[in-house]
Amino acid sequence: MNQTNAMLDVLLRDMDAADPLYRPTPFWRAALGPLVDELRGDNLHRFRSLPGPLSFFVPTYGFAGYHVNPQHFDVLRDALDSMQLSDARSSIHLERLMSGEAQAESDYRTLLASDTPGAIFIDRFSESRVADPIEQFEFEGRRFGRSSLNYLLGLSFLKRHCDLSTVRAVLEIGGGFGSLGEILLADPRNDIFYIDVDIAPTIACAHHYLAAIHGNALVLDYMSTRTASELDIAQMRASHRAATLASWQLPKLQGKIDLFVNFISFQEMEPEVVRNYLSQVTRLGPQFILLRNILEGKAKATAPGTVGVIEPIKGEMYDSYLDAYRLLARNTIPFGYRTVDGFHSELRLYERR
Repeated sequence: MNQTNAMLDVLLRDMDAADPLYRPTPFWRAALGPLVDELRGDNLHRFRSLPGPLSFFVPTYGFAGYHVNPQHFDVLRDALDSMQLSDARSSIHLERLMSGEAQAESDYRTLLASDTPGAIFIDRFSESRVADPIEQFEFEGRRFGRSSLNYLLGLSFLKRHCDLSTVRAVLEIGGGFGSLGEILLADPRNDIFYIDVDIAPTIACAHHYLAAIHGNALVLDYMSTRTASELDIAQMRASHRAATLASWQLPKLQGKIDLFVNFISFQEMEPEVVRNYLSQVTRLGPQFILLRNILEGKAKATAPGTVGVIEPIKGEMYDSYLDAYRLLARNTIPFGYRTVDGFHSELRLYERR
């Protein structure tokens, strides 16, 4: 058994024994078994091209299923050909629309127009090819997937409202495969220590991703911290650039963070779990909190065992959870996203009172 699979097995056993507030909620419990099976063996090295991760924590721009089975869309290509249009650009437009390249370029243009000079530095970022990404677009010599552009737009929004020059420690809960950590650590001008706290198996993916980019020696993993009774942020920062921790280790974190980020994953949890996580976050005293959440809440599960939430987390619920903070700004367009069926993936920025 390779080292990564061994760590995944330990994570899963420990997760089963953890406080229920730090275990997967119904949304993720429905996906857990198939995801773990799919990531075993050597598949962790190509998780950005596997169907399960693409459905749950590796977002893409394209039409649903396009990147896994692009041939399924031949009927659209044939229909366009049958129109006998003389302008070859029509086929290019169709491919850009189906693949998501047109939307990705729109987000890239927004990023260029909105980013301001200074910390946190994001103007040189180009995404890694680690984990065999099935979707990645190149603009002006820089590579991006949907995950990195989501975070880059969020950081650009944050920079427009806050002075981030003193941000040195960033905590994220539910960081997917580590995109935010990749961005923060990519630029040497950012003197930032990044902590990702998550459930299994995503925390194993995040560790693999960040360690492959920045080196195992600089990314502290679960196996190295598993038995620690206390995790001091300053001490971890002194020897590492990032730490990938399990959700049930969050109460062991001691010290101070400057910025907390959650993108999308809170909306997949139940209210009592989110309330507990945010109580742990506020204990660590961040000056700023940046959230991305569907304003109207995630879809409910239609039956036990199906993917969905029991009680949706709606945007205004964060205001009551964060009584030590004031809502500084919120935005859907251009930094968030309005879905085709009318939902609002909204950014909410809070500042300590």
